[in-house]
Amino acid sequence: MTEPLLHPLLGVDPPRVGDWWLDARLAATPSGVAYTAHSEAGDHVMVLMLSEGATADAAAVDRFAGTVDRMHIDTVLARGGRGQQGGRLGHKYVAAADTPQPPDATPEASWVALAWDGTTAATTEAERVLAEVDLSWLPPKGTPSGPDYELPWVDKVRPGLARQWPLPWPGRHDRAGWLSILVSWLIMMLLMALAVLIAILIFQATPPQSPPPPVPTSASGSGGGSASPDSASPSPQSGSPSPDSASPPPDSASPSPASPAESPGPSASASSPTPDPRL
Repeated sequence: MTEPLLHPLLGVDPPRVGDWWLDARLAATPSGVAYTAHSEAGDHVMVLMLSEGATADAAAVDRFAGTVDRMHIDTVLARGGRGQQGGRLGHKYVAAADTPQPPDATPEASWVALAWDGTTAATTEAERVLAEVDLSWLPPKGTPSGPDYELPWVDKVRPGLARQWPLPWPGRHDRAGWLSILVSWLIMMLLMALAVLIAILIFQATPPQSPPPPVPTSASGSGGGSASPDSASPSPQSGSPSPDSASPPPDSASPSPASPAESPGPSASASSPTPDPRL
């Protein structure tokens, strides 16, 4: 049994379509892309999704839906997107509940999930379904003349819009076990202890720094080193006594001639006896 050639997903590919997570690219044509995918339960399927240009063309969407309706009921596992609600296998339609609509009302890409057996026959079947949409395998009728016919959306090969709600991040909805919580706590405590140890080593390795010597200022250096001329030599007024202060004045040293002598006046007449008025 020959295994098909798988290609990695591109940045334009959605991570999930419906209930299936995309794994790899299986085939790509102007009308759409075929992927290998798996479900949450581990079931592997093949998902075919129309391109952006084919989704915008109502005729291409109808051709895709008609091709899916002609398949075996066990081959088609689910279908969704634009124009997949009706037909013989319309009951396989999966509607996304509570999906927010974009403001530009871009239609969701048509897709179908088919049974996958991991052989090249599945790849051939995917290419056949996509060729029914872009009419690349349709043989010409009559004699070709004039310019070649080309679909107007053949250059818009980017995968169509696939809405996801709720968002797949973080990807797990079950709670962590006690072992995971214990390991996370131990790792956190180890990191904290390592941070404290690094801080201690950094502060211990720092050499002690002595304070810088005092820098003399200009005022203290000039005042302490040499004395000013005014302060060193005494002034003539304070060092040598003046002649006026050394010799007493003549008025204060010699007694006044008028002070010891009694001057005649009222004091002398007061000391003389008064005659008796009866005499």
